[in-house]
Amino acid sequence: MFEIKKICCIGAGYVGGPTCSVIAQMCPEIKVTVVDVNESRINAWNSPTLPIYEPGLKEVVEACRGKNLFFSTNIDDAIKEADLVFISVLSNPEFLAEGTAIKDLKNPDRVLIGGDETPEGQRAVQALCAVYQHWVPKEKILTTNTWSSELSKLAANAFLAQRISSINSISALCEATGADVEEVATAIGMDQRIGNKFLKASVGFGGSCFQKDVLNLVYLCEALNLPEVAHYWQQVIDINDYQRRRFASRIIDGLFNTVTDKKIAILGFAFKKDTGDTRESSSIYISKYLMDEGAHLHIYDPKVPREQIVVDLSHPGVSEDDQVSQLVTISKDPYEACDGAHAVVICTEWDMFKELDYERIHKRMLKPAFIFDGRRVLDGLHHELQTIGFQIETIGKKVSSKRIPYAPSGEIPKFSLQDPPNKKPRV
Repeated sequence: MFEIKKICCIGAGYVGGPTCSVIAQMCPEIKVTVVDVNESRINAWNSPTLPIYEPGLKEVVEACRGKNLFFSTNIDDAIKEADLVFISVLSNPEFLAEGTAIKDLKNPDRVLIGGDETPEGQRAVQALCAVYQHWVPKEKILTTNTWSSELSKLAANAFLAQRISSINSISALCEATGADVEEVATAIGMDQRIGNKFLKASVGFGGSCFQKDVLNLVYLCEALNLPEVAHYWQQVIDINDYQRRRFASRIIDGLFNTVTDKKIAILGFAFKKDTGDTRESSSIYISKYLMDEGAHLHIYDPKVPREQIVVDLSHPGVSEDDQVSQLVTISKDPYEACDGAHAVVICTEWDMFKELDYERIHKRMLKPAFIFDGRRVLDGLHHELQTIGFQIETIGKKVSSKRIPYAPSGEIPKFSLQDPPNKKPRV
């Protein structure tokens, strides 16, 4: 069997960088070169400050970089000398979760390798299997044809996104009836046929994969004349959009039907904790809806750079003209963001948000002081927060029956809960 000694990975992003770093660590006899046309990104991979944040990644890179792991912009030479080129030889879809990518790579549920059912294709499949067998048990390495591997990737993310949209749809029902979506999720999650994973109600899923892969599945079904199947999966995206708009509407309603010229602290901008990735983050859409209503946003995230937040919010379809410069301030810490705010909105489930000094925050906020918890990170603190004086709103639960009264106008909100939000153009 052909033995692989040199690997080239095209693309030094969230998948290529961590995946090939782990391959280099687990296969010290293989030279791994990650190439990209983005020179600044490659420079960052070769510096002490990596271009992406992922727990454990820096340690892996520093252990291998310069030994058998290299980052380069010299794409042609890397391809020429490689025995295997990722993305152009086989279908080897990743099943990584940001925030746990290194753990997932070192101890995967499965490795899926698809290839052509030809002698050449099968030789390539077996050669890549041999690479993974350095640390992955053979029974966890699955080989399929190319279509099966590609559809497995789309279907896996579609099923996970479907579970999130399903529990989010139930969260709306819980708020209307007085049920607690966490209790409902616990009850149904104990059913072994269902399981308890991905039943966390929130302001909606984000990240690069879920929406992209579900929409790819929708497109594929439409192209193959399966409109009913396409419509079914489109509903997963529609519920996600609805959940974001519904949460933004609750913020506006809670603040007496207007947020114009009010200061709102946005805590968290990454699409989930333990990553600096903001792609399709619900925070972008919540910020958009609040900016459209004239709110002044003070945003804090421990891992997302100021420049990235500005770029995301300045994207056509998210904001217009000078909206960002006039309405958005990036704060250096959560206390600064909350100082003088009418409301605190939690959009990312960073653990640090559970440990903030909320008595200090409450003293510096305008009264009545509101917290809108879009990630259910403060569930164990509701009594304490109410004792301090906060009005609390959260996903899928009525927290307090003693809310400061207000009279909803009954008018249709300025943005419709039914209309899909403006999508960012694909770049």
